[in-house]
Amino acid sequence: MSKFYEIFEAEKENLIERLRAHPFLARCRNGEMTLTELKVFLIQQGLYSTYFTRYLCAMMANLPGNPEVLALAGNLFEELGFAKDSPTPHSLIYRDMLSEFGLSLNNAVPTEGTSNLIDTMFQFCKKNNPAFGLGALCLGAEALVPALYSDIIAGFEHIEVAKDKIAFFHIHVECDDGHAETIQRIMLDVVERDAQQLQNIVSAGQALVDARIAFFSSLDLLNKGKATDDLVEGETFTL
Repeated sequence: MSKFYEIFEAEKENLIERLRAHPFLARCRNGEMTLTELKVFLIQQGLYSTYFTRYLCAMMANLPGNPEVLALAGNLFEELGFAKDSPTPHSLIYRDMLSEFGLSLNNAVPTEGTSNLIDTMFQFCKKNNPAFGLGALCLGAEALVPALYSDIIAGFEHIEVAKDKIAFFHIHVECDDGHAETIQRIMLDVVERDAQQLQNIVSAGQALVDARIAFFSSLDLLNKGKATDDLVEGETFTL
């Protein structure tokens, strides 16, 4: 086992702990979240997730060789619905979930926190040095998804939302560990060749968690600053 594996695992656990300490996720776990607040999350998370395949493609363009690109192609195929065990694009699964709640991304406006999260991810994925994109997508995103989405699922469960209405989150709790492991194997190869890349990987992951924390804080500010009727109007969510 690589000597860097335990470093990555410890950093992942630290980042998960930091993220889950945010009041938004704590309220999900404690059953204190309202449906309106969760709908706000669905829209803002949807705006961020809309770009996911583009984050991945931007990072893949900077990988050192075809073996690494092929390793990540499986993640991309699953997102796009080309994998045998995942025949539906994840974007369509998310759209269908929004429809279950009478929501749509049409005309939705990102909060400052959402825009910053999107920009931060692109910033790292576009860097010529792939260590930054790998750290952002793994330590700052994929490796956090099972813990993050488990808390979101708990929020929905506390208000008795049926499991099938939030299938997207259940799917990603199950599959994103595999996505993170694929990226982590490439990260380990990168740092084995050049140990100085370790700091670049870790710093990118930390920056994405900072941006994700700001994302949740912007949701709290939005929920406090607007009345329920302003947040959810009829069947279409707008801001």
